[in-house]
Amino acid sequence: MEHGHDAPPSTSTPPPSSYTLFLTIMSKRRTWVLLFVLVYAVLLASSWNSLKSILSWYKHQARPSSPSSGWPALYASVLLGAVFGLLSMAAALAVAVPATLVTWITIVVLLAFFGKPKRTLVLEGRKITREIASFVFKILLKEGNLVAAVCAVLGYFALVRRNSGE
Repeated sequence: MEHGHDAPPSTSTPPPSSYTLFLTIMSKRRTWVLLFVLVYAVLLASSWNSLKSILSWYKHQARPSSPSSGWPALYASVLLGAVFGLLSMAAALAVAVPATLVTWITIVVLLAFFGKPKRTLVLEGRKITREIASFVFKILLKEGNLVAAVCAVLGYFALVRRNSGE
Protein backbone atom coordinates (compact mmCIF):
# COMPACT_ATOMS: atom_id res chain seq x y z
CA MET A 1 0.00 0.00 0.00
CA GLU A 2 1.37 3.37 -0.96
CA HIS A 3 0.94 6.29 1.36
CA GLY A 4 -0.17 9.65 0.01
CA HIS A 5 -2.09 8.27 -2.99
CA ASP A 6 -5.34 7.48 -1.15
CA ALA A 7 -7.22 10.55 -2.41
CA PRO A 8 -7.18 11.76 -6.02
CA PRO A 9 -5.67 15.20 -6.46
CA SER A 10 -8.22 18.00 -6.57
CA THR A 11 -8.21 19.84 -9.89
CA SER A 12 -10.93 22.35 -9.02
CA THR A 13 -10.22 25.49 -7.08
CA PRO A 14 -12.09 26.07 -3.85
CA PRO A 15 -14.92 28.62 -3.98
CA PRO A 16 -14.08 32.16 -2.86
CA SER A 17 -14.42 32.84 0.84
CA SER A 18 -17.14 35.47 0.28
CA TYR A 19 -19.25 32.91 -1.58
CA THR A 20 -18.77 30.35 1.19
CA LEU A 21 -19.68 32.98 3.78
CA PHE A 22 -22.79 33.88 1.78
CA LEU A 23 -23.86 30.23 1.58
CA THR A 24 -23.24 29.77 5.31
CA ILE A 25 -25.33 32.82 6.17
CA MET A 26 -28.17 31.93 3.79
CA SER A 27 -28.37 28.37 5.08
CA LYS A 28 -29.36 29.56 8.55
CA ARG A 29 -33.03 29.66 9.46
CA ARG A 30 -32.51 32.91 11.35
CA THR A 31 -31.46 34.62 8.13
CA TRP A 32 -34.64 33.62 6.35
CA VAL A 33 -36.77 34.68 9.30
CA LEU A 34 -34.98 38.02 9.35
CA LEU A 35 -35.51 38.49 5.61
CA PHE A 36 -39.18 37.54 5.96
CA VAL A 37 -39.69 40.03 8.79
CA LEU A 38 -37.76 42.72 6.95
CA VAL A 39 -39.81 42.34 3.76
CA TYR A 40 -43.06 42.44 5.70
CA ALA A 41 -41.93 45.47 7.67
CA VAL A 42 -41.24 47.28 4.39
CA LEU A 43 -44.61 46.16 2.98
CA LEU A 44 -46.48 47.27 6.09
CA ALA A 45 -44.66 50.60 6.30
CA SER A 46 -45.32 51.42 2.65
CA SER A 47 -48.95 50.32 2.85
CA TRP A 48 -49.41 52.28 6.08
CA ASN A 49 -48.05 55.41 4.39
CA SER A 50 -50.33 54.92 1.39
CA LEU A 51 -53.32 54.32 3.70
CA LYS A 52 -52.56 57.54 5.57
CA SER A 53 -52.28 59.48 2.32
CA ILE A 54 -55.56 58.01 1.01
CA LEU A 55 -57.37 58.92 4.23
CA SER A 56 -55.90 62.44 4.29
CA TRP A 57 -57.01 62.90 0.67
CA TYR A 58 -60.49 61.72 1.66
CA LYS A 59 -60.62 64.12 4.62
CA HIS A 60 -59.64 66.95 2.29
CA GLN A 61 -62.29 66.00 -0.30
CA ALA A 62 -65.14 65.22 2.07
CA ARG A 63 -65.32 68.36 4.18
CA PRO A 64 -68.57 68.92 6.07
CA SER A 65 -68.89 72.41 4.54
CA SER A 66 -68.90 71.16 0.95
CA PRO A 67 -71.84 69.28 -0.50
CA SER A 68 -70.38 65.91 -1.28
CA SER A 69 -71.76 63.01 -3.08
CA GLY A 70 -70.44 59.56 -2.36
CA TRP A 71 -67.71 59.80 -5.00
CA PRO A 72 -64.78 60.66 -2.70
CA ALA A 73 -65.76 57.79 -0.40
CA LEU A 74 -66.04 55.47 -3.38
CA TYR A 75 -62.60 56.44 -4.71
CA ALA A 76 -61.01 56.16 -1.28
CA SER A 77 -62.63 52.80 -0.55
CA VAL A 78 -61.49 51.36 -3.91
CA LEU A 79 -57.93 52.52 -3.21
CA LEU A 80 -58.07 51.09 0.33
CA GLY A 81 -59.35 47.80 -1.06
CA ALA A 82 -56.54 47.71 -3.63
CA VAL A 83 -53.90 48.29 -0.94
CA PHE A 84 -55.29 45.55 1.29
CA GLY A 85 -55.72 43.22 -1.68
CA LEU A 86 -52.10 43.63 -2.74
CA LEU A 87 -50.92 43.18 0.84
CA SER A 88 -52.93 39.99 1.22
CA MET A 89 -51.55 38.68 -2.07
CA ALA A 90 -48.00 39.32 -0.86
CA ALA A 91 -48.74 37.53 2.40
CA ALA A 92 -50.30 34.57 0.58
CA LEU A 93 -47.35 34.44 -1.80
CA ALA A 94 -44.93 34.15 1.11
CA VAL A 95 -46.85 31.10 2.32
CA ALA A 96 -47.45 29.64 -1.14
CA VAL A 97 -43.87 29.69 -2.42
CA PRO A 98 -42.40 27.20 0.09
CA ALA A 99 -45.44 24.93 -0.20
CA THR A 100 -45.21 25.05 -3.99
CA LEU A 101 -41.52 24.20 -3.93
CA VAL A 102 -42.13 21.22 -1.67
CA THR A 103 -44.92 20.01 -3.97
CA TRP A 104 -42.77 20.46 -7.06
CA ILE A 105 -39.79 18.64 -5.53
CA THR A 106 -42.03 15.79 -4.37
CA ILE A 107 -43.51 15.33 -7.84
CA VAL A 108 -40.14 15.42 -9.60
CA VAL A 109 -38.61 12.95 -7.12
CA LEU A 110 -41.56 10.59 -7.54
CA LEU A 111 -41.16 10.77 -11.31
CA ALA A 112 -37.46 9.97 -10.92
CA PHE A 113 -38.26 6.99 -8.69
CA PHE A 114 -40.62 5.63 -11.31
CA GLY A 115 -37.69 5.35 -13.70
CA LYS A 116 -38.28 8.25 -16.05
CA PRO A 117 -35.25 9.01 -18.22
CA LYS A 118 -33.44 12.27 -17.49
CA ARG A 119 -34.61 13.98 -20.68
CA THR A 120 -38.24 13.06 -20.03
CA LEU A 121 -37.84 14.09 -16.40
CA VAL A 122 -36.62 17.55 -17.43
CA LEU A 123 -39.51 17.98 -19.88
CA GLU A 124 -42.06 16.79 -17.32
CA GLY A 125 -40.50 19.05 -14.68
CA ARG A 126 -40.87 22.10 -16.94
CA LYS A 127 -44.46 21.20 -17.71
CA ILE A 128 -45.26 20.66 -14.03
CA THR A 129 -43.56 23.94 -13.12
CA ARG A 130 -45.75 25.83 -15.61
CA GLU A 131 -48.91 24.15 -14.35
CA ILE A 132 -48.14 24.75 -10.67
CA ALA A 133 -47.12 28.37 -11.24
CA SER A 134 -50.26 29.15 -13.23
CA PHE A 135 -52.46 27.45 -10.62
CA VAL A 136 -50.82 29.40 -7.77
CA PHE A 137 -51.07 32.67 -9.72
CA LYS A 138 -54.80 32.14 -10.38
CA ILE A 139 -55.47 31.40 -6.72
CA LEU A 140 -53.48 34.44 -5.59
CA LEU A 141 -55.43 36.68 -7.94
CA LYS A 142 -58.78 35.30 -6.77
CA GLU A 143 -57.89 35.70 -3.10
CA GLY A 144 -56.43 39.18 -3.62
CA ASN A 145 -59.49 40.31 -5.54
CA LEU A 146 -61.81 38.89 -2.88
CA VAL A 147 -59.95 40.68 -0.09
CA ALA A 148 -59.87 43.89 -2.13
CA ALA A 149 -63.60 43.74 -2.79
CA VAL A 150 -64.50 43.04 0.84
CA CYS A 151 -62.20 45.82 2.09
CA ALA A 152 -63.56 48.26 -0.51
CA VAL A 153 -67.17 47.60 0.48
CA LEU A 154 -66.43 47.78 4.21
CA GLY A 155 -64.28 50.88 3.68
CA TYR A 156 -67.02 52.60 1.69
CA PHE A 157 -69.63 52.05 4.39
CA ALA A 158 -67.21 53.07 7.12
CA LEU A 159 -66.25 56.28 5.29
CA VAL A 160 -69.86 57.19 4.44
CA ARG A 161 -70.97 56.53 8.01
CA ARG A 162 -68.04 58.53 9.37
CA ASN A 163 -68.78 61.42 7.01
CA SER A 164 -72.51 61.45 7.84
CA GLY A 165 -71.74 61.33 11.55
CA GLU A 166 -69.60 64.48 11.41
